[in-house]
Amino acid sequence: MAAGSWFDWTTGDLVTEAKFQDIQDSILFIYASDAAANSALTNKVEGTVYFNTTDDILKAWDGSAWIEVGGGLDAFEVSYLVIGGGGAGGASSGSANVSGGGGAGGYRNNYASETSGDSSSTEDNMFLEKSVNYTVTIGAGGNGAYSSGEFSRNGNDTLFSNIISLGGGQGGGLGSAISGWSRSHTGGAGGARGEGSFFMGYGTINQGGDGGTTASNGCGGGGGASGDGGNGSTDTGGDGANGLSSSITGSATTRGGGGGGGGAGALAGDGGTGGGGDGASGTAGGSGTANTGGGGGGLYAGASSYDGGNGGSGVVIIRYATADATISIGAGLTSSTTTDGTDTVVTFTAGTDTISFS
Repeated sequence: MAAGSWFDWTTGDLVTEAKFQDIQDSILFIYASDAAANSALTNKVEGTVYFNTTDDILKAWDGSAWIEVGGGLDAFEVSYLVIGGGGAGGASSGSANVSGGGGAGGYRNNYASETSGDSSSTEDNMFLEKSVNYTVTIGAGGNGAYSSGEFSRNGNDTLFSNIISLGGGQGGGLGSAISGWSRSHTGGAGGARGEGSFFMGYGTINQGGDGGTTASNGCGGGGGASGDGGNGSTDTGGDGANGLSSSITGSATTRGGGGGGGGAGALAGDGGTGGGGDGASGTAGGSGTANTGGGGGGLYAGASSYDGGNGGSGVVIIRYATADATISIGAGLTSSTTTDGTDTVVTFTAGTDTISFS
């Protein structure tokens, strides 16, 4: 019988030498070194496994030597908060009257039992290995200037390892100079519909909510981390959706608010808590706050031309037990490192590069 094969035992079966050897070959042994394993496991076969307590790794016999299994057990748990760049508020050019708020950047969180985007469940645990490069990219917020000639003002995606938080959707606007992007856009959280634009932007599941709808001279607020933006009503802009609070740094902070919608008179919508820019009347929309992924505010402009608010840039925050690893950070990233109790907290606020651990 081959080592490691399965045998269905029944009462009265005799444990032969071959069967006993098979049982022994299937056990996970524990030794302090390869030498100790070699001394004890004189009948080892290819596939025999033991745990090395000195190096904290799992090893298997390949027929001639002990090799690490899957890079060993030199892995450690990491908590993260990853937020995409916020979408810009819709602009107004010439005949445009009113524009919607930008959506917040996607919000993904696996820390403790906190909420992830669109008020969804906490994401799965993450384990990283040492001596492996992991990419971090901080997404910029969308540009709200109507005169730039860009057709898409979504926020930019933020990346940490295999975790991608999408940039927020741009709010809709209307006017001859911006007809190419009069629609609101889907993103981490959706931008709100602008007056005359075709549809509201939809958020991405587990990242952010939808943008609000429009009414006469009143546009919706952008979607946020907590859910959908408020709908506009006649002459009144909808509020941006609120963000979500996280204590991953050791201090509760709200991020991921949607931008407020534009409204006639003084009835523009407020930006959502957590960095959403306020909507405006007769001036440029308010910008989202940096490193919150907040959406930019829309505006009411009559026959004038004004910029939508810029989206706030994204952020990556990671947390791990200080005793587990030491981080090395590439020069292309802007970051700060603190401790909270027995944990290390690293906040990345700009740039792109790799990180690794030892």
